[in-house]
Amino acid sequence: MAPRGQASRSLAPRWHPSRWAGDLGSATAEYAVATMAAVGFAGLLVVILRSAAIRGILTGLIRHALTVAG
Repeated sequence: MAPRGQASRSLAPRWHPSRWAGDLGSATAEYAVATMAAVGFAGLLVVILRSAAIRGILTGLIRHALTVAG
């Protein structure tokens, strides 16, 4: 068994705040990238759903699903 103070000294470098100093702001950047991807996907869906043909297909699918289910 290690002396009382030795275990805490051996763990100290592992939990030192400077270890993550290079990662500051990385979570914010990751959220920004994910948000931009979601906005791009939403924009693509808007463009696709504005098409009359796609709207007709989706309306037909929904009507068919509602008549089969109800």
